[in-house]
Amino acid sequence: MKTNPRNILLITTDQMRFDALGCNGGQVARTPNIDHLAATGINYSRAHNQNVVCMPARATIVTGQHVASHGVWMNGVALPENQATVAHHLKANGYQTALLGKAHFEPWLGDPADFFENRMAEAGSTGPHRGFDHMELANHFFEGHSHYDHWMKNHPDYKARFYPMVTDRGQNTIGKGETGALQVWPMDVPTELYHTHWVAERTIDWLSGIDQDPFFCWMSFPDPHHPWDIPANEKTRLDWRNVPLPHLYRETHAARLALLKQKPKHWLGYYEGSLWSNLESPRDFVPADLTTDQIKEINAYTHIENELIDEAIGRVIDWLESKNLMETTDIFFTTDHGELQGDFGLLFKGPYHVDALMRLPFIWKPAGCADVSAASIDAPVGHLDLAPTFCDIAGIQTPDYCEGQPLPLSIDDAAQQPRDSILTEWDSEHGPITMHLKSIYRADGWLMTCYGPSHLYDGSEGELYNMTEDPDQTVNLWDDPERQAVKTDLREQLFESLPAPRSPALPRVAPV
Repeated sequence: MKTNPRNILLITTDQMRFDALGCNGGQVARTPNIDHLAATGINYSRAHNQNVVCMPARATIVTGQHVASHGVWMNGVALPENQATVAHHLKANGYQTALLGKAHFEPWLGDPADFFENRMAEAGSTGPHRGFDHMELANHFFEGHSHYDHWMKNHPDYKARFYPMVTDRGQNTIGKGETGALQVWPMDVPTELYHTHWVAERTIDWLSGIDQDPFFCWMSFPDPHHPWDIPANEKTRLDWRNVPLPHLYRETHAARLALLKQKPKHWLGYYEGSLWSNLESPRDFVPADLTTDQIKEINAYTHIENELIDEAIGRVIDWLESKNLMETTDIFFTTDHGELQGDFGLLFKGPYHVDALMRLPFIWKPAGCADVSAASIDAPVGHLDLAPTFCDIAGIQTPDYCEGQPLPLSIDDAAQQPRDSILTEWDSEHGPITMHLKSIYRADGWLMTCYGPSHLYDGSEGELYNMTEDPDQTVNLWDDPERQAVKTDLREQLFESLPAPRSPALPRVAPV
């Protein structure tokens, strides 16, 4: 290890789009603290996750592996407790380690008897677990498992005002906003009791109680993931009526149909409510029934949640500055996956490899002592590159199990160590519906998604986009006779690059 290893603060959100931030072109939410990290650090403009739902994405972050290798192939598949993580590796090399907020390496609807994450709060435990000396967990719902859930028992009246835990098919489409939009849930709860505030405060508390040199701290916000349940006093930040409709939302039903019909059939099936392929989208939800006002209100609440996150991050940065720790602390900011947020007339997430879900906000603010200039880098990078980068900062060898590489620190660095592509996978089983998607995004701007054989597809279907000419992914070139050579080349590169899937496959043991 280097004589003076630097501290590492990893900040993640849950279900945040690339364009949510001002530094990435966002025009609504005010995110000055995150924007400042980007302006004074490195903003990776073409970062992709390796899976577009929570558990597989988070398993990649903590292992530095593709989904095929770590084996968490869908939500509800637990990362084995004996899986080596970058937290283990940093801890073994002198780092103090913590995770505050959402972990989700184990199913949060799983039986506490089977999953340590779901029983540790009740047992009064804060770890160690998965290489983290200290864990205090929070989630979107009061499922009875998290430390935040138990802390809120001190405020039972307020606790009862949060969005109710999803327990039946009809309940998860309720809402009490002004438009009747599902899961919009303003609540008379002080901002200081909201989980965004709690995560930041628990992070500061942990940092205050340790010998800060060196530390690896993962601050993990549950928002802006649905339900959109902001403290009601925060509604004044933004009038939903003034929120613009998404660029990729077509205002007529006919125009939405035309856009969806040139994509594989599960897109239109989801829109019309005839095909359900992801548990995170309520089974009774029909996107075609959404009104423009409902989309505006949902997005207004999302923007407000993002502003609250930015302000919470600002409090932690202020604390680091007050302790003169910015000079020795590298800060990373990203999310696990995005949200459709009205694009193509759809909400939530699922088997759709589009920028709304796959492209990530991805920022690295190196420590003040690092000799690095601010930069915007468009080389393809991803979640699997975080663990090797952490090891590089710590001055220790990257474990053999990691499949990424340290992130480029400059445009010249990216040019000298060219990154040709980044891969994203999806596999799921929901009742009779199975889905298998494998995607490659290449540095020349091509994006291809191959559909494996399933109950819906015979394996010959897919999507092909020239992202330079068609960044909105509105013209599927899969069957274009003039694009068959590039499709063949991309297919070969994709399947040569993908690791062999873990065998035997890990079991799905709970819903999510």
